[in-house]
Amino acid sequence: MLAKMTSKNQLTLPRSVTESVGTPEYFDVEVRDGAIVLTPVRIQRGDAVRAKLAALGLDGADVRDAVAWARQAAEAPAPLAAEPPTAYRARRGTRSVPDDKA
Repeated sequence: MLAKMTSKNQLTLPRSVTESVGTPEYFDVEVRDGAIVLTPVRIQRGDAVRAKLAALGLDGADVRDAVAWARQAAEAPAPLAAEPPTAYRARRGTRSVPDDKA
């Protein structure tokens, strides 16, 4: 199929091509061996992220603690920076995490 690029670097893809990959809104663009390669990308919206957090059993406190840990780890010496948020929460006693899972 042939597609024309406009003077503004815009390219219209044939509908049959986009429909064959699920009519994506975004594409990852790369050059590979002199060819432009478009790969459909599904952008996760906020609702999808919230659903994933709920499925993992994470709540606002987990997110706050992870952000606090990351901020503290960025300023702390290497041993604290290597400690994951789940171990941080387990150490504080706000979440029961077995030692082998931390």
